[in-house]
Amino acid sequence: MLERMYRSLYRARRVEEEVARVYPKDKILSPIHLSTGQEAIAVGVCDALKPDDVVFGSYRCHAMYLAKGGDLKQMIAELYGKATGCAKGKAGSMHLIDVPHGVMGASAVVGTTIPQAVGYAMAIQMQKQPRVVACFFGDGAVEEGVFHESVNFASLRQLPIVFVCENNDFAIHSRLNARQPHGDICGLARAHGIPAEKIADMDILKIREKVGQAVEEIRAGKSGPRFFECVCYRWMEHVGPFDDYQYGYRTKQELEPWTANDQVVKLGGKLDERTRKKIESEVEQEIREAFEYAEKSPFPDVNQLYADLYE
Repeated sequence: MLERMYRSLYRARRVEEEVARVYPKDKILSPIHLSTGQEAIAVGVCDALKPDDVVFGSYRCHAMYLAKGGDLKQMIAELYGKATGCAKGKAGSMHLIDVPHGVMGASAVVGTTIPQAVGYAMAIQMQKQPRVVACFFGDGAVEEGVFHESVNFASLRQLPIVFVCENNDFAIHSRLNARQPHGDICGLARAHGIPAEKIADMDILKIREKVGQAVEEIRAGKSGPRFFECVCYRWMEHVGPFDDYQYGYRTKQELEPWTANDQVVKLGGKLDERTRKKIESEVEQEIREAFEYAEKSPFPDVNQLYADLYE
């Protein structure tokens, strides 16, 4: 399990580092919201899921997409706006999707995939399938009305869904305590009758254990929806490949405890050096091939402009 999780974690980190490196060259045609420093949440949660389970996410979706098994070549091609992308080059970074691997899509609009995830969970329940939905969103999404409507409905129907709030304390540049009077995100879920747990230390193995237990209880019909608030910190700017400390809304000193607790380094340290280097070498080769694939892929033909539209 450690080797599998390290591969997924290292892969998510390195893919985004390469995206950040390439982005200033104007080859990537999509705005990017990097999840650098937050990858342990997506990897820990998705490792607890089975291939036929599904995930829904927000615009900061790279780690979730990759952790659930999303095709890397198609992801990078999508960022490049190429026809071989996972959405044929029409959607970009904020709308990654890979249905065969259970990535049901992400959205640029805050909170919009939460009701979609609940609807999917209801369909699973109606069809009596032993599957689970995981829904990822940021702390800003819990302030949307649709969040409360959705978790209330999920609780009422006891749906097979895990809500995962990636609480990085910021809605763009606004801190949680400037937006909420008490900041008790788990309390919001509990108010709707959903068991909720806060994981504050970004420990990937703890996330895997806690979520894994919840998923199995849901799958076995012993539990309805569950809620996890995973505290994290956004290392990069809200949107883009750089940092943003020059704006004065946060300081570099705030980042230091999080980089010291880097789960990529910590999990890698649990492997023997030969195994770790082998995993890293294989991932680096995969990333090189994905960017080469994106570079060589064609742009969508103009006759595809109105294709795939719902009328």
